[in-house]
Amino acid sequence: MLDHAASYDALYRNFRWTIPARFNIAEACCETWRRHEADRIALLHILADGNVQDWTYSQLSIASNKLANYFHSTGCAPGDRIGILLPQAPETLIAHLATYKAGLIAVPLALLFGADALSYRLRDGGVSCVITNAQGLEKLLALRPQLPDLRSIIVTDIPLAASLPDHVQHFAKIQQNASASFQMWQTGPDDPAMMIYTSGTTGAPKGALHGHRVVLGHLPGMQMSHNFLPQSGDRIWTPADWAWAGGLLNVLLPSLLLGVAVVSSAVQKFDPEQAFRLMQTHGVVNAFIPPTALKMLRAVPSPAERFALRLRSLASAGEALGAETYHWVQNSLGLTVNDAYGQTECNLVLGSCSALGISRAGAIGRIVPGHQVAILDEEGSVLPAGTQGEIAIRAPDPVMMLSYWNKPAETAAKFKGPEKDWFATGDQAVMDEDGFVSFVGRDDDLITSTGYRIGPTEVEDTLLSHPAVVLAAAIGKPDALRTEIVKAYVVLADGYEPSAELASNIQDYVRQRLSAHAYPREIAFRSALPMTTSGKIIRRALRQEATREAAGAEPLPLV
Repeated sequence: MLDHAASYDALYRNFRWTIPARFNIAEACCETWRRHEADRIALLHILADGNVQDWTYSQLSIASNKLANYFHSTGCAPGDRIGILLPQAPETLIAHLATYKAGLIAVPLALLFGADALSYRLRDGGVSCVITNAQGLEKLLALRPQLPDLRSIIVTDIPLAASLPDHVQHFAKIQQNASASFQMWQTGPDDPAMMIYTSGTTGAPKGALHGHRVVLGHLPGMQMSHNFLPQSGDRIWTPADWAWAGGLLNVLLPSLLLGVAVVSSAVQKFDPEQAFRLMQTHGVVNAFIPPTALKMLRAVPSPAERFALRLRSLASAGEALGAETYHWVQNSLGLTVNDAYGQTECNLVLGSCSALGISRAGAIGRIVPGHQVAILDEEGSVLPAGTQGEIAIRAPDPVMMLSYWNKPAETAAKFKGPEKDWFATGDQAVMDEDGFVSFVGRDDDLITSTGYRIGPTEVEDTLLSHPAVVLAAAIGKPDALRTEIVKAYVVLADGYEPSAELASNIQDYVRQRLSAHAYPREIAFRSALPMTTSGKIIRRALRQEATREAAGAEPLPLV
């Protein structure tokens, strides 16, 4: 943990990691507090009717013990994967804690995933049990014939009186019948704890496998971006999905470890007016709000005058923040937003701390204590200040993934340098003489939209499964609100003609089969796509076209 310091230099210089030989996320985030302050509030969950359901560390301990016992009763053994297909909810947190207690591996999954995206992740991860709600259950039942490893499903919100298939169990029934005592599996910091799927530029999504130490690795960056959290009265909220590293590891688990109460809400669609009202009504003191959501908050007039906010700290990450939004937060909310940077594979390694004056418009911040970050050239050599290159983090690092799931070659390819000890992010940036890092952009085809990183291959594969599409390319088009939107360039099969109706049909098709965040918001029909001599689509040329279009240049003809 960070100690208060008079300067950043002292903070960085004096920090030392203390990683114990035995460490379990559930022990640190629940059981330690349960033993010392059992009735301390850990979670305040806002119900659909607006009422709040408080959960203490003791209640979370008991509920997660019962679920861990159920996992073992169904034959789950340490190392098995447990899918968590839920929104922000007490059951989501209980599922995470139970999974870690039982020595299992949590696989967070977003409810907005369509059938193809969900099926791939469950098959690739060999997930044996999924805990979900009625919305997710409907998807899983349709997919189950494709999922040979899926032995059981737990559903959280279907009445006990309702009959369920043999392989589906009521969460409430488990809580009624299972034992409240559980002997926690003894794990080390490098034992696998969670696997979060991340998109790449080539091939299918990859499971970034993290050890239990990942939560410890997030503490310095999390405390730094919230101006030395915890402090008396701190209470944190984020609109970010807990299936995303930003929601789970920038907020939920580190906050619980630090004893900071988390406000949660199952509302999945972000509404800026409601966000301000939530922060006012529930006394939010610390908020983690991704840049797109911050930009949406600007639509609310005079927020400081209309809402009695108690915000002490405001952090943001996931995509470029921008100087305009940075200044809006200062002028409209009286706060300095603490921008931060990381990836699913190695998160929260750069950050800001306005309490120490580590904050600049347009810059991510400086290196978080405990990490070594540099800007590398193409050969993996460290570049001097002021030179653009690739952000890289030196290994080993507590926040760094163990590996990509079952992908040793892809894992090895992430490391550069003479000793192969620099983890390469694929993000271009410049570090100035003062150590501030300014983000430039991706050096590949990954699309960053509303905080999500979207691989073009998955979008293109889904487009190609549409009967009207014979060739497709997906790229990121610059967008003032979302950083980028997914734009698809499509060549039609014989017998189909370009039309607004067909474009809408293709969009709906991808939205339903892949994801509500990864479908193409724009479709351009083409008679051909730019190709290399070896038959590869030149996405770079399409990105350049989309960038010109976003800047106001005349769009090219549809075909």
